[in-house]
Amino acid sequence: MDWDKLRIFHAVADAGSLTHAGDALQLSQSAVSRQIRALEEALDASLFHRHARGLILTEQGELLFNATKSMSRDLETASARIRDSEDEVFGELRVTTTTGFGTLFLAPRLPALYAQYPELKIDLMLEERVLDLPMREADVAIRMKEPSQADLIRKRLMNVNMRLFATSEYLRANGTPAIVDDLSDYRLISQNVTSAQVSVGSQLIRELNARPLRSTFTVNNYFGVLQAVLNHLGIGVLPDYVAEDFPELVHVLPEVSSGDIPVFLAFPEELRHSRRIGAFRDFVVQEIQAYRRARQLQP
Repeated sequence: MDWDKLRIFHAVADAGSLTHAGDALQLSQSAVSRQIRALEEALDASLFHRHARGLILTEQGELLFNATKSMSRDLETASARIRDSEDEVFGELRVTTTTGFGTLFLAPRLPALYAQYPELKIDLMLEERVLDLPMREADVAIRMKEPSQADLIRKRLMNVNMRLFATSEYLRANGTPAIVDDLSDYRLISQNVTSAQVSVGSQLIRELNARPLRSTFTVNNYFGVLQAVLNHLGIGVLPDYVAEDFPELVHVLPEVSSGDIPVFLAFPEELRHSRRIGAFRDFVVQEIQAYRRARQLQP
């Protein structure tokens, strides 16, 4: 079977459009169309239903697309292994994690990784949706629960707890709550309970909102919560790791905390020997160890 035609078919099936596939392949629409017709003739099968809104795979097309997806994953894996030399770490690394952890913990620490490996090209995908690592939607993931997908290497990194924080300026102006019932006199800042978040975090927010609060402010991610707290809007529900990078935050009501949220790093078994993933894993582990040491030194 003609490999070039399969490559073009895969691009069309993935894009659902001859035009978009042509743009990706730097081919004209007519050239792409000719290759698809030639492949259909060689297979004596129709691979697409043509509709005004685009192309839809036929049953035979679905079978072939499943095969080309598997081929594409295998080629990506082989390419990654070839590019990973014995002495250097370079090339693209697709990392997925949650918006909160990615913006508040990981991204601020990445300059140290780039300083060590300046030729890395990290594509950081911040998603609450769990991407499919075995299907190579990403190379490595940091998630707030143990991954359930098969054929993954996983490492538990740490536990996170949701706690209450405010700025000293806000507390000077409004006083510091001594007990949980005092929150009724303050503005509570949190994620909206309908936002994507870990269940124990949502549970804590529900419990706090069950009280007769004077005022509230909700936002759909922890970065927004942090910005509101840093601008002295109120007392915010935030992951405890923010205290390390934002010393102006004051931890209030220490008895108020969510349950433990486990943080796991995972990547496909087939990428076990990737030097880029190894370098990223070691970097994250070192940063978390440094974070833990800093917490132990705090009064």
